[in-house]
Amino acid sequence: MGRGRTLATLLPVLVLALTACGQGGFAGIYDMPLPGGADLGPHPYRVTAEFHDVLDLVPQASVRVNDVAVGKVATVRTGPDGWTADVVMEVNEGVALAPNATAELRQSSLLGEKYVELANPAKPAPGRLSDGARIPLDRTNRNPEVEEVLGALSMLINGGGIGQIQNIVQELNRALGGNEADLRELNTNLDRFTGELDRQKGEIVRAIDGLNRLSASLSGQNRNIATALDNLGPGLKVLNEQRGEFVTMLQSMDRLSQVAVDTVNRSRDDTVANLKALSPILGKLAEAGDNLPKSLQMLVTYPFTDYSVNIIKGDYANLAVKLDADFDSIVDFLLASGSQGPAAPKGPPPAAAPPPLPLPGSPAPGVPPLPAPPGQPGDLLGNLLGGTR
Repeated sequence: MGRGRTLATLLPVLVLALTACGQGGFAGIYDMPLPGGADLGPHPYRVTAEFHDVLDLVPQASVRVNDVAVGKVATVRTGPDGWTADVVMEVNEGVALAPNATAELRQSSLLGEKYVELANPAKPAPGRLSDGARIPLDRTNRNPEVEEVLGALSMLINGGGIGQIQNIVQELNRALGGNEADLRELNTNLDRFTGELDRQKGEIVRAIDGLNRLSASLSGQNRNIATALDNLGPGLKVLNEQRGEFVTMLQSMDRLSQVAVDTVNRSRDDTVANLKALSPILGKLAEAGDNLPKSLQMLVTYPFTDYSVNIIKGDYANLAVKLDADFDSIVDFLLASGSQGPAAPKGPPPAAAPPPLPLPGSPAPGVPPLPAPPGQPGDLLGNLLGGTR
């Protein structure tokens, strides 16, 4: 009875194994479904991720998004180049990831299982990760292994200089001991320096921007700079050929400077004496003040003064007369002339003299004279008494 039950139990397992072998071969325990895995749904999609090293990741490992199981690792195989590993994952069709999604190999705990973490980048691309998509090496990574951390720690402790920390501390104490005031001053100066840098932050930024524009301008002038550098060789060759002439010119300039210095030294006393002799002249010129430019103005118009400009108006000349007469002397002269006048000449009367030409500004012959302005008498006596007209 017990043997019959055992055969009945093993029969389905044998049938399943034979069926799998008949359909293409049995791949091992990884082809058997495990309980408690992620829900893949009826139509999961496949994604392949390239890794430099997958450590001990095995098929049927979990695939997670935000620590939630959304798929499993189907296969782990060597990549096309033979130096990388391709991890083929099956993901639930309801999980939408960006086309530029990332994959990272992580460990659930210190000694836990390995799994693949899928995530969207900081700037996800539009669309979603499709079936058959491939995540390249530049978007995959892995966390360090516990063995790697312990090995690095062991190397640090054994041969990384940990034993020298005591010596370092002692040397620091010896260097800093007794220099507390200097260290405080150093900290104060550093604080002041950083404060000045912070206040000049705008200027520093503008300088960096200016340097950026200069570098951009130089970058745009690459061809011209290259041409200048290419043509610099012939110019240097010419300078090298004329090196003897340059040396001779510099030596001549050296001799000239020596002669000039000697001349200045010898003529120093005479120059100082000349300057002292000029001092009274310059003092008198300073004392002249405004009189000097006025005299120079009169010198230019000599012998005509500025008042002579008022005489000439256009194409004729006016007469300016200043008469200073004594009325008593004039009356006495007229009375003396009337009592003792000269005798009349004998013979025929002389010919009448032609009328005198009218002076500029006088009325023409036959035209009555203009009345005198008010307050100015028009007769001879008035003219004599009036003084200037």
